[in-house]
Amino acid sequence: MVGSDHSLLIPPLPPSRTSPGRLRGLRLLHTHLKGEGLSEEDLTDLALLRLDLITAIGVNRFGQAQRLFSAHILPDNPEGKGYLVLEPEAVGQSSLDVGGLIRSLEEEGRRKIAAQAVPSGKERAILLRVTTLPKAAVQESMDELEELARSAGLWVVDKVIQSRKEVSPKFLMSKDRVSSLAIRAMQLGADLLIFDQDLNPSQVRSLTDVTDLKVLDRTQLILDIFAQRARTREGKLQVEMAQLKYLLPRLAGKDDALSRLTGGIGGRGPGETRLEIDRRRVRERMYRLKKELEAIRRQRKQRRVKRKKSGLAVISIVGYTNVGKSTLLNSLTRSRMKAEDLYFATLDPASRRLRFPKDREVIITDTVGFIRHLPPDLVTAFRATLEELEDADLLLHVVDLSHPRFEEQMEVVENLLRDLDLPPLPVIRVFNKIDRVSPEVVRRQCERYGAVAVCALKEETLGPLIEAMERFLEKTGPKDGVEETYEGPAEAFR
Repeated sequence: MVGSDHSLLIPPLPPSRTSPGRLRGLRLLHTHLKGEGLSEEDLTDLALLRLDLITAIGVNRFGQAQRLFSAHILPDNPEGKGYLVLEPEAVGQSSLDVGGLIRSLEEEGRRKIAAQAVPSGKERAILLRVTTLPKAAVQESMDELEELARSAGLWVVDKVIQSRKEVSPKFLMSKDRVSSLAIRAMQLGADLLIFDQDLNPSQVRSLTDVTDLKVLDRTQLILDIFAQRARTREGKLQVEMAQLKYLLPRLAGKDDALSRLTGGIGGRGPGETRLEIDRRRVRERMYRLKKELEAIRRQRKQRRVKRKKSGLAVISIVGYTNVGKSTLLNSLTRSRMKAEDLYFATLDPASRRLRFPKDREVIITDTVGFIRHLPPDLVTAFRATLEELEDADLLLHVVDLSHPRFEEQMEVVENLLRDLDLPPLPVIRVFNKIDRVSPEVVRRQCERYGAVAVCALKEETLGPLIEAMERFLEKTGPKDGVEETYEGPAEAFR
């Protein structure tokens, strides 16, 4: 390759070797016509291209090669360094065993990665957030992203928060930071980068190109979790609809090959581009999904009408994800719904019968958990499922009292319920996981919010909640008395 006196154009390189700790298998040897050492651009190329070694040959004004300037990437190290710049050497007197050096670097890299003890089969992820806010302001969201990643079956190897005065429209972060990120990903054997914010297609493409890693945003991660957890046909259809809605605007400019025009005999002229074909197919699939979901919605409505005729009151459990809703349903009804310490462990609604001590039966329903920044497409897709709440006589708003920011989670749930435009519904706040909180805190918070305290894992703590539900339904009856005052732990939700 021939460059100018200030730049060198590197052509597209073959794909990287994907084994953890491996370098690309390429070395860059080039000249510096003014005898200068490695530049910042050289070191950036070393990082982003994951080269084995980069060497600049310093040439004097007479064209004579004089000194060698070299650098290489380092394995993970206590100092946190990404690369090492070697001492300059005279041309013809270098004692550097390049092959031996590269083999030792890769061996050390593999050893460090193996020492991380990541469970077999789990992908390694680095979580990132680029923000104009102080780091402390986004720490909670990053902690939540880590839980989402864990729920998706990923192994988090690092978390990075970068505060900037202005977010870069191309990479979000500075190019220097992208370089150090690429090295860090190689040192940790990371497979993908997950951003705690929504990325546009251009940003995903730019980050993927320079880091050679899979790049996801928060919405994609949540969609992936939903796709893993959906069990019923309706749940799967709703998730696919949300995924297609997310994909459609991102088809534009995805690949130059998508915009190739047809040609040849009978195919001259613009014709229909591959991109337009892809868009049309996505829209057709969305139309079919919409029809299927409408049919399921009608069936659900018929079941609700039939259930209403039976005269049974309906109690729906709502709350933030992973607060113990399914566990509470299991304990109340002695059923065996799947309950895990993971975000969105339950996606498909489940209904069970509950018999009160006074020999009265009600239907109690579990619903999908809420979360902050829930993708709008998912809210829309699951709106039909959440329509079950319209026929509820009572809502149980389950709250994880042991969570350090339970009040913010309560607010998220209440705001999302308002966005669903539900009719006025009475709510009993249920403070769960009281076994993890001191009795004094439980007493004070229950008095403050008019809540009932339970530990969903211990049936002996459910008595006050069962009594509260029973008293409320005795006073109101199914779908009656919502506008009346009620002296107890229920309040009208509007």
